[in-house]
Amino acid sequence: MASITTFCFTFIIFFSLIPSTLSQKPKYMTFVVNATEHPPEDYFDYIVIGGGTAGCPLAATLSFNHRVLLLERGGVPHTNPNVMRQEGFIPTLRQVDDHYSPAEAFSSEEGVPNARGRILGGSSAINAGFYSRADDEFYNRSGINFDSSSIERSYQWIEKAIVFQPELEPWQSAIRDGLIESGVRPFNGFTLKHTIGTKIGGSTFNSSGHRHSAADLLNLAKENNIKVAVYATVERILFSSENVHATGVVFRDTAGRYHHAMLKKQGEVILAAGAIGSPHLLLLSGIGPRAYLSSWGIPVVDHSPFVGQFLYDNPRNGISFLTPSLLRHSLIQVVGITDSGAYLEASSSVRPFHSHVHSRRSHSSPTYFTVANIMEKIIGPLSAGSLRLASTEIIRSPTVSFNYFSSPVDLERCVNGTRKIGEVLRTRAMAGFRFWNWHGAEFRFVGARLPANQSSDEEMGAFCRQTVNTIWHYHGGCLVDRVVDSDLKVMGVGSLRVIDGSVFSISPGTNPQATVLMLGRHMGLKILRNRMQKKSA
Repeated sequence: MASITTFCFTFIIFFSLIPSTLSQKPKYMTFVVNATEHPPEDYFDYIVIGGGTAGCPLAATLSFNHRVLLLERGGVPHTNPNVMRQEGFIPTLRQVDDHYSPAEAFSSEEGVPNARGRILGGSSAINAGFYSRADDEFYNRSGINFDSSSIERSYQWIEKAIVFQPELEPWQSAIRDGLIESGVRPFNGFTLKHTIGTKIGGSTFNSSGHRHSAADLLNLAKENNIKVAVYATVERILFSSENVHATGVVFRDTAGRYHHAMLKKQGEVILAAGAIGSPHLLLLSGIGPRAYLSSWGIPVVDHSPFVGQFLYDNPRNGISFLTPSLLRHSLIQVVGITDSGAYLEASSSVRPFHSHVHSRRSHSSPTYFTVANIMEKIIGPLSAGSLRLASTEIIRSPTVSFNYFSSPVDLERCVNGTRKIGEVLRTRAMAGFRFWNWHGAEFRFVGARLPANQSSDEEMGAFCRQTVNTIWHYHGGCLVDRVVDSDLKVMGVGSLRVIDGSVFSISPGTNPQATVLMLGRHMGLKILRNRMQKKSA
């Protein structure tokens, strides 16, 4: 009981320090403005739509030599305690509204709840912080014209600024031992690289639990060359009337006023709004299937039949249980990379117990308990869905379908992953998380438990379908060779690119954050290099 009291006291003191931390404005705030302060019209070399995981490093890089405007529909992260602390991960995803919350909730047609970032930093400002590079196969299969030396330099630029080696929390140490004991070997220690076995990955939370996100990479921008407009909702991309190329964008501020951001000569509009936002805005701007756009009354700029198609989400399945003793809050720090198509991760959360029984002690302290989670996600996936318009208003989320487990390969991989969870539960490392009663030692599950007959493909497959959830790793919708070319230029349209996870046909490695951050930096360097070469030719 003393250890629990000490923990709770530390927890309270920890949070009492938050306001002083939040009061320190990041360096990048010197060039961040509310969209209401933006002039009715202005000109830029590059207009980046979406201040998220790819957009921030991209805009920061382009600002080295050119005037850049970064447009973000949400606000800034550093003033929000839940966003900036790892303990606020779940509250951030739960406390949502229709307009300004850092997370925007949406559900797929399958009824699976999901979320996307609506804040400077994008999903890197609301995620679990785990950082792990893509597997080598991803680069070859992506179709993107990558430069291997630039990939490494780009990763290092990101990692120097916002990535940390975590100190393992007790639950993370236990899951590490359980993975190794269950055969997810070898143990590779701490590494940012993707490698078979069990490893400790990087984190964008520092040792104090303070979040670092893509927004912090704006601190590395050339501040005289960049402007960031927050609460700026881009309504559509503008195009020339003579030949099809982007000329600028129209965006609206919170007062309802419209602003025009226009391109200078040789400039580009770059979509970095993510797997939902980028295809959504392309459709509303007139780039998509001709007949479909016409049915909505949208003037067709270019017939591009695959915009919004081949949309993917990595299904998450797993189990949760109470622990006999209180554990500290932990987000993902360890991953098991199996050779059977699945990745295993874990987390733990501290929650207050709300008793319905009236206490005579009016000032009694709340009681806390811990929920431990073990989850698996599959490689890929192969099952593809689509995105369709729900309205011609950009503020209305589109309708999305992911068709989870429509591919039998995906279902097989899920079965493999959930079986491995069962093996982990049977290890000695997990023995201390069981409760003893007259039946013996058993887990106290919260929600669904694994089937009793885990050797049955049919029962395990049914578990996968019935408990499917998201791990927030959706991607696709603007695939390479279907919507964009290998340099991520929108095919058939000039001065327009898409640089974000919507161009991926597979999710990179265990968690996409590192690769999307790298992509923004990599493509920024490539654009600068190519433009310089043209100038000197």
